Amino acid sequence: MYQGKDRLTTPMFGDMFDFASKLDKTNRWLKIADLIPWTELERVYDSRHSDVGRPAKDSRLIIGLLLLKHLTGLSDEEIVLSVRENPYQQAFCGLDAFKTEAFIESSTLTKQRKRLGLEFFKELESKTYQALIDRKIIRAKAIFVDATVFPENIKYPNDVGLLNDAREWLVKTVKTLSGDVGKTIRTYARKARQVFLDFSKKKVKKKKTIERAKKKMLQYVRRNLTQLEKLIAEATQSGIAVTKKMLEKLQVAKTIFEQQLQMYKSKRCQISDRIVSFFRPQVRPIVRGKAGKNVEFGAKASCVNVDGFVMMDHIEHAAYGEESDVPAHIEAYEKRFGVLPPSITGDGKYGTRINRELLDAKGIRSGFKPLGRTAKASTKKTDWYRQKQRERNRIEGSFGNGKMHYGLDRVMYSIQGGSETWIRLGLLSMNLKTALARS
Repeated sequence: MYQGKDRLTTPMFGDMFDFASKLDKTNRWLKIADLIPWTELERVYDSRHSDVGRPAKDSRLIIGLLLLKHLTGLSDEEIVLSVRENPYQQAFCGLDAFKTEAFIESSTLTKQRKRLGLEFFKELESKTYQALIDRKIIRAKAIFVDATVFPENIKYPNDVGLLNDAREWLVKTVKTLSGDVGKTIRTYARKARQVFLDFSKKKVKKKKTIERAKKKMLQYVRRNLTQLEKLIAEATQSGIAVTKKMLEKLQVAKTIFEQQLQMYKSKRCQISDRIVSFFRPQVRPIVRGKAGKNVEFGAKASCVNVDGFVMMDHIEHAAYGEESDVPAHIEAYEKRFGVLPPSITGDGKYGTRINRELLDAKGIRSGFKPLGRTAKASTKKTDWYRQKQRERNRIEGSFGNGKMHYGLDRVMYSIQGGSETWIRLGLLSMNLKTALARS
């Protein structure tokens, strides 16, 4: 249940409120708050709650805390403490008077993220951008396109460690479920853990050492998988509830075992749709070929830079050709601004014949490298192309800024749709800071 707050009626005796005419109107948090369409977002927030039950927390408080978290780079616990200490952040969250006592638990943010879901944060992003466009802060200018990987918060994967993660979860679940069923099952957990520790502590891991440890871990995982499947069957017959989450995790463990067994038998290190994290099975290895980061583990996103603001148009946990996203970029631009972009500029990968023909048909100028031999004499067209390519570096700098200052170098949310939620909120926070500099 959600009950909205009366934001139109002026409070009586306003001078008795701590925030009444006592805050600096030029403070950054108040200026950023003025850029956000709180009323429209409250309607969306209300639609995500039922009409019965205890009233939910105020929409501006929850949305404000989530935005402040990404604007400051703090954790849920730290942002709640920070807001308690900062009157400007409390005003940003819609509080009328300064509060020193605890007024919200950090766990509420986690619960609200799950309740609101990814679609809410997409609407939060789109409505905020639309408000900035209506105020002429974001102007319909040329598009600069590029793709990047936003790494997930996972440890660097290896086959033995991945099997051990699956084994530890299987052992824990077997022990829990065997107690419910009333059985005692030997899982060989201590021996298996010792095998993993002996392997992980070796400074030099030869090929034979890796294969030997992998073989043992496969045997332990196979035993625990069989034990858990039998326990689930017995629990179901006995009327003991088996959660959906448990079955999903079991399927992930089975997939990891099958993939690792197949690679072990075939003496290969590659397999299609390979899982690299037991706790975030959606993550895939994406080969980038860059210095120091040949392979990255996270979501690949196609983004555009328009007038200095970075917006994401496509995201996927897989390696894909970003040049195929040009039609999606044009469609998203037209939806935001109501017009076609004057030009699109990208690196050489985007300059396919299909994309060039599409842009010519729509009357959009392309900033791709000209096909054919380079003319000896510099022409007006090549000068314009070189200028656009220099301007395209802005989006590379924006990616670096987002990964360094807005947490986009390590995606922390592990809930369903959490990766995209984290990335969208991180980009939105970066764009709000850009809008602040222009307002």
